[in-house]
Amino acid sequence: MNDFVLFGVLPYVVMVVFFIVTIQRYRLKAFSYSSLSSQFLENQHHFWGSVPFHYGILVVLCGHVIGFLLPGTILSWNAEPLRLMLLEVTGIAFAVLTLVGLANIMIRRRTSALARRVTTSGDWIVYCLLLVQVLTGIGVAVFHGWGSSWFATNLTPWLWSLVKLSPDVTFVAALPLMVKAHVINAFLLIGFFPFTRLVHILVVPNPYLWRRTQVVIWNWDRTKVNNPD
Repeated sequence: MNDFVLFGVLPYVVMVVFFIVTIQRYRLKAFSYSSLSSQFLENQHHFWGSVPFHYGILVVLCGHVIGFLLPGTILSWNAEPLRLMLLEVTGIAFAVLTLVGLANIMIRRRTSALARRVTTSGDWIVYCLLLVQVLTGIGVAVFHGWGSSWFATNLTPWLWSLVKLSPDVTFVAALPLMVKAHVINAFLLIGFFPFTRLVHILVVPNPYLWRRTQVVIWNWDRTKVNNPD
């Protein structure tokens, strides 16, 4: 019963909340669809947090999407031990890169007075959910190896059963506790997603991943603004 509630009911509840709140927020508060960047408040630590995090998490997410859409291709690739090892090591490396970036983001938000002022409680909830997600993901990779293969054979069929509105939780019922925690936390993150600044991912392309770094400059004399007398 617990498995059915967590893996057969929770995903649908989360997706309903995701779509309703996302659409409603865009209709009523379109301006809030922004990352509300704090780069202009402090840039040095921002770089070492934002860049590793974005590159790391995009690669990890792409790996999950490929495993979901092309499980046969993943299994064929993994048929060769060397290729399997290469895929696993690459996944762990980018997950660690994500963790490094996220840790720097959280440290910056805590230690920078200016960044701390614009950081909301919702931001901290997102950071904590992301931290749990990354740590459990790395834990799964370390303690329950060859995840790319059993993702394709267990989680992919379960996810497709959800898509077909016929959830089959038998695919995930026997999985280790850490894997279940990773999956459940992912849905919690998706459910909280439309309430946060992460919604900018849905409406803004990501050319900042390859464009030149933007430089923010003042177009007035700050000394006169700070000292009007």
